[in-house]
Amino acid sequence: MSKTRQSKARAVSRFAILVASFAFASAAGAAEETAGATAKELRICASNVEAPFSTADSSGFEDRIAKELAEAMGRKAVFVRTDQPGIYLVRDQLDKNNCDVVMGMDVGDERVLTSNPYYRTGYVLVTKADRNITASDWQDQQIKDQTRFAVRFYSPAETMLKRIGRFEDNAAYMYSLVNFKSRRNQWVQVPGDRLVTEVSKGEADVAIAFAPEVARYVTSSSTPLRMTVISTDIDRPNDKPIPMHYDQAIGIRKNDAALLAEINAGLEKARGAIDRILTEEGIPLLKPNT
Repeated sequence: MSKTRQSKARAVSRFAILVASFAFASAAGAAEETAGATAKELRICASNVEAPFSTADSSGFEDRIAKELAEAMGRKAVFVRTDQPGIYLVRDQLDKNNCDVVMGMDVGDERVLTSNPYYRTGYVLVTKADRNITASDWQDQQIKDQTRFAVRFYSPAETMLKRIGRFEDNAAYMYSLVNFKSRRNQWVQVPGDRLVTEVSKGEADVAIAFAPEVARYVTSSSTPLRMTVISTDIDRPNDKPIPMHYDQAIGIRKNDAALLAEINAGLEKARGAIDRILTEEGIPLLKPNT
């Protein structure tokens, strides 16, 4: 081989090595960038059908809180949505690693690790303001004297009605709120806005619900309404009482202790923004119990 051809061969070889090295470095850099982007996401398990908590357009108040939390953590909020009701988020989304956090869970829920509470509230009695029903005890005679109650299925409200002797009287009315759909082997629920509308239109005397389910609609009602936090738990023979007040937290998988610490720090940093959203929503806030 001539010296000229040898020089050309060495030059081509060096160029090929340089190109390969550049390509490798670029690929490695891209991989690092992709990994970094993933690490900076907060994947939020969310339902499209859980207004006012979570909605497809992310206008639910829990959606808004999740965005504030992600920003406080230096992450990007990514909603992993489903058309299933929120009760299935842990089983079908979080446990399957489709997402990383579930908003608005009770502190101490045994299925998950729960964060520090970011608010505490309770069950409420919703009535027309001009009726002057001021009782906070669900066993008060003011409540017992009422005729028609709008409640959600599977809730402590059902137990209250049984205790005050109003469940049988209200059974047909309760099922009318879901167009008489059977709740056997399926999740059938009365929307929060329907509960409030029943009271504002005079179809129901009292609505009993968890405050976040109805607060938005009470606040925006054209008919003045009263929302009173229930003060008394439901006693049960030989068992713990059913509490009326709950600390709300964020649920994560039990093996995500590092993420839990990061979330707790983020909640503290986003405290002001979270309180503002809850106040705008009209949710009555109680002092944390945890």
